[in-house]
Amino acid sequence: MPRRFLFLLAALVFATVAISAAVPQQKPPASPPAEASLTIAGKTITIKYSAPSLRGRDVFAAGGVISKDRTYPVWRTGANAATSLVTDADLQIKGLTVPKGSYTLFTQVDAEPWQFIVNKQTGQWGLTYSKDQDLGRVMMDMGKAPAPVETMKITLTATGANSGRLEIAWDTKVASVPFTVK
Repeated sequence: MPRRFLFLLAALVFATVAISAAVPQQKPPASPPAEASLTIAGKTITIKYSAPSLRGRDVFAAGGVISKDRTYPVWRTGANAATSLVTDADLQIKGLTVPKGSYTLFTQVDAEPWQFIVNKQTGQWGLTYSKDQDLGRVMMDMGKAPAPVETMKITLTATGANSGRLEIAWDTKVASVPFTVK
C-alpha cells in the first residue's frame, strides 16, 4: 500500500508541474491601470488612467513617443483607454466650471504651459479625441521634477477645506491645476 501511495503522489506532483509549465504566465501590462481619488467636503473626485513608464524612451521632446500619437499635440494623459474623471461635485478648475459627472482628460503638450482639457466624450480609447466635445481648456502650472519620474503619476491633493490640486508627473515634467469643490 505505501508503494502505491508514493506512486500516486509522485504522479500527482508530476502532473501539477507539467500543467503549470503548459499554462502561459501573463506578464504585467506595460502601462498598468492606476487611480487617484480624493474626498473633499464630502464629495469624491476620481481619476482612472493607465500609467506608462519611460523605459528609456524619449517622451515629450520633438520626435518622442507622444508626438507619434495620431491625436498629437493632444495627449491622452496616460496610455491605453482614455483617462477618466468622475466627480460627485461641481468643480471650478482654474476658472473652468465642470458640472458633476463623468469626463475624459486630455493634455495639449506641444507648448508650455500645457493646456489641461476636460472633454465631454467618455468611454473611448485614448487615441479617440474630438475637439468639438471639449467642455473647456485651462493653462497648467508647469514645473520640473527633481529627478526623472519613471512611471507617470496623477495625484489629487487637498489644499483646503474645499480646494485641491491635480498634478501630472512624468519624465522631467510636472504640470498641475488648482480646483475648488462647489
